[in-house]
Amino acid sequence: MLARDPQGFVQRDLLAVCSAVKAVLAGVNPLASSGLSDFGAFLEAESAEGGHGNSILEDLGVTSKLAKCQQPSPGCISVWRLILAANRDEFYHRPSKSAEFWDSSNEILSGLDMEEGKEGGTWLGISKKGKMAALTNYMQPKIDKNAKGRGALVTNFLTADLDSYSYLKKVSVEGHLYNGFNLLAADLKSLLGGFSLLLTEDSSSVAVECKYSNWGKETNSPTYSFVVLVDAQEYHSTTKGDVICYYGNKGEPDPVFLNAGIYGLSNSLLDTPWKKLQYGKQLFTEVVKRSQDLTKEDLVKELLTVMNNQEPQLPDPAIEDQGKEYIRPILNQYAAVCVRCPDYGTRTNTVVLIDSQGQVTFTERNMINADVNQWKTSTYEFKLHS
Repeated sequence: MLARDPQGFVQRDLLAVCSAVKAVLAGVNPLASSGLSDFGAFLEAESAEGGHGNSILEDLGVTSKLAKCQQPSPGCISVWRLILAANRDEFYHRPSKSAEFWDSSNEILSGLDMEEGKEGGTWLGISKKGKMAALTNYMQPKIDKNAKGRGALVTNFLTADLDSYSYLKKVSVEGHLYNGFNLLAADLKSLLGGFSLLLTEDSSSVAVECKYSNWGKETNSPTYSFVVLVDAQEYHSTTKGDVICYYGNKGEPDPVFLNAGIYGLSNSLLDTPWKKLQYGKQLFTEVVKRSQDLTKEDLVKELLTVMNNQEPQLPDPAIEDQGKEYIRPILNQYAAVCVRCPDYGTRTNTVVLIDSQGQVTFTERNMINADVNQWKTSTYEFKLHS
């Protein structure tokens, strides 16, 4: 399950910046009038209190909705720009390593497949440089045992210099060499949006500027100059933002870009309406909507609960039709978000949270000793520096 919200925090800070601009136009130093000496603190205070930017937004012909947060914190949906929750379903005895930084520069974080002949592949990983990829197999009744290993598709992207779309385009040319798969690839920026306020010593001139703006409205007066972001929607089309792409070798021939929204991916194509996927998305969406009221720790906990739901969603003719005789013996167990069969099933849960400042929280809950009663949870936190 994947949710990306690159706009919410831009809207929140936009209102706060407009509050500063409005004060400037009135001839008031916004920091002095607020009693704060730091503009970052001013932004947070204005955002938390609702700001005073609505009228100036209307003057500029802009409509925006302020995210309702009691305080600007990573627990607010306007701050989380990406929320990912994923399961790895595999044979319990297949050898693998838990997530860790494994490359020579200590930049790439992922679990690793250690199956003979497939060593070094992975199902999900992220780098400090902002590259992220996730893989699922496409369920098919029969597989080609001589096909290329799919796990290398993720590690190759994490170590390559290609951007996500170019990489998936390259992979699409060779898609026929693999058994069925789905691949998400992302280029994540270290910092999105954000604003700065520049004051001279006597506060006689002020500049409010968007750090990543070629798309703003510039206004000049004898005393003040500032740049205001006037259309947060344009954020989606700028190359300055995160880019997430998808390609499945059993679907369309070319990769596609994913806009802001909530997506579900199982063992068919992206957002295929399998009942278990629809149910999982419903549970996931409910948590995402409440995430503004949750601490980071509680958000991770609730997402892990979603990914461990074992309620079968039956009947589902779509799964039966795709899997045929392969899936029918285990259909009752397979038709749940969390698969739990005697020797095969969900053995890893992963939650990835990324906030507007590029701070990553990567949590992995991993089965140990092929025992469904033994689990180990590890959390890594780091900042992107793309």
